[in-house]
Amino acid sequence: MSKVFIGMPPLPAFGSGNLNLTEPFPRAAARELGNQQLRSNLRHATHTIRDKRLKVVAELPDWEELRDAGSAIKESVMADLPALLERFEANFTARGGKVHWARDAAEANAIITELVRATGAQEVVKVKSMATQEIGLNEHLETEGIAAFETDLAELIVQLGHDKPSHILVPAIHKNRTQVRDIFLAEMPGVDPDLTNDPAMLAGAARSYLRSKFLTARVAISGANFGIADSGTLAVVESEGNGRMCLTLPETLITVMGIEKLLPTFADLEVFMALLPRSSTGERMNPYTSLWTGVTAGDGPQDVHLVLLDNGRSAALADEMGRSALHCIRCSACMNVCPVYERTGGHAYGSTYPGPIGAILSPLMTGIEAEENNSLPYASSLCGACFDACPVKINIPEILVHLRGKDVDSRRGRMKPPSQMDLLMKGAQWAFSSGTHLGLLEKGLPLGRLAAGRSKKIKHLPGLAARWTDSRDIPAPPPASFRDWWAKEHVPEAPITQQGGEA
Repeated sequence: MSKVFIGMPPLPAFGSGNLNLTEPFPRAAARELGNQQLRSNLRHATHTIRDKRLKVVAELPDWEELRDAGSAIKESVMADLPALLERFEANFTARGGKVHWARDAAEANAIITELVRATGAQEVVKVKSMATQEIGLNEHLETEGIAAFETDLAELIVQLGHDKPSHILVPAIHKNRTQVRDIFLAEMPGVDPDLTNDPAMLAGAARSYLRSKFLTARVAISGANFGIADSGTLAVVESEGNGRMCLTLPETLITVMGIEKLLPTFADLEVFMALLPRSSTGERMNPYTSLWTGVTAGDGPQDVHLVLLDNGRSAALADEMGRSALHCIRCSACMNVCPVYERTGGHAYGSTYPGPIGAILSPLMTGIEAEENNSLPYASSLCGACFDACPVKINIPEILVHLRGKDVDSRRGRMKPPSQMDLLMKGAQWAFSSGTHLGLLEKGLPLGRLAAGRSKKIKHLPGLAARWTDSRDIPAPPPASFRDWWAKEHVPEAPITQQGGEA
């Protein structure tokens, strides 16, 4: 019997676009670690959000029950995804919307380009869409002669700075106010040359710039936090109100949503509206929540489209251990508590999805063999803080270990002759298979003390073991093995014999 769900393809269809690293994580992380400004900005931002989150979560006596409910709803969605997608499409279409199915990034980009061209527009405004970051939509539209303007403030900063997002929730988390002012002065047309780094002045400059875009754009492109199958409703959660401007002012609205974002009913949305704001921004409720169901005559966009995106999600769903990564609601709580992310930032992860969730989601969607993504599951200390913080209880450490195993298995099939790790494992198998073998190895302890020298520390080991000694010293081994010490200190006593009685 197949191990995948009924209705899902028997062979995984892996994703493409901005999901792949262009260099291994260790190399990218080493470079980012040298950026002191980045590390300072990240530490300040993540600790601020983390403290706010702990405070508002502590206000709810049933927080753990809410997490359990969120996890259970998502699990039921994954178990019934094909039927939910069909129900959502029927309801969305019945209310005047049009649904388009995209297997991968190339198909999604082609569909959106055709929809924009049909309107005759040369510009679009965008808001709240990691899915379009994932498929590289802005870059694709540019090659087609269509300009895309980000309207979320943080994404606007990243776009004007010719940079990439570094965080799911706060894409410009690696920039401070002075850096933002410099970007505005250099890249924003018509900005006041006396602009300072005062937050109010920076926000005012962005507002003036974006207002003209909102009032002239004929096409908007958005993401979606949730889709409600029972009614065909889409929902976007945001903090600035720019999303609402995009969703209501243009004539044509195109939404790009991953197929895993569905919820069965409106009642399920209640659970996630309690989990998401607290986990993401540390707020009891986000400032703006927009919901729309198809087309309303004379009110808002009259041409409404939805692109339902797979791009590797069905491949992740086919992985029995890893499919719970699709439960993610993109709150970023796992990043804000991760010691690895705090020091390297999001650019080291290469993919659109950084941090602990990106370390499992990207390899699941592309396949562990894709380009350099096999290094991502190792970008973790396995401390478990991400599991504790996740509002839908995704066991990220467990999936990381699972993916590491898959990576080792895939390398074993490709590498000839055997790798250093293979030889080390073979040696360990021989040593621990017999007490005699282990005793022979223990005879070599004096050589280890000789290598440690007067400092009594081994500072460099050859080959694969050098990865350990590059950052840590190994104490000199003891003068005798434990078994030799035990034999010396615990000489067996002579058996007691009874004279004149029974032995």
